[in-house]
Amino acid sequence: MRARMTAILSALATTVAMAVSGTPAVAAPATEYVAKLRVGGGSNTEFFRIHLVDANDITAAFASLNNQSNQFPNGLIVRTGPEYNIGYSWHLDPNDVEFVDFSIEVCDGLPSDVESGTLTSDRYCPWSARVVKMTPLP
Repeated sequence: MRARMTAILSALATTVAMAVSGTPAVAAPATEYVAKLRVGGGSNTEFFRIHLVDANDITAAFASLNNQSNQFPNGLIVRTGPEYNIGYSWHLDPNDVEFVDFSIEVCDGLPSDVESGTLTSDRYCPWSARVVKMTPLP
């Protein structure tokens, strides 16, 4: 019991000393991100954002960002507001999105196709999408 109390007090003293010295604490890695994706090319280039909450999706998005993967998102379209997909009236459900190697053509297209209703599928899977930015959420 005494050894345990000594260990606790030592840890507390170290924590206080670090706080007083101004040494910044190491932040825990973010568990949620917003990924900004580029779709299309040339004059048909558009961007959209997805909220990522799954560790596998976050890893896949970083692989896309670092040109280590050609996977693209496939997610359920939610038409009740932009969430983090600013500029659009829709977003992908963060709990129903994944990065995939291939998908059916009916869900491919530009973000503006989803916005206008031209893309009629309940899923969005832009084959040319590549992650261009990852922003951690607090």
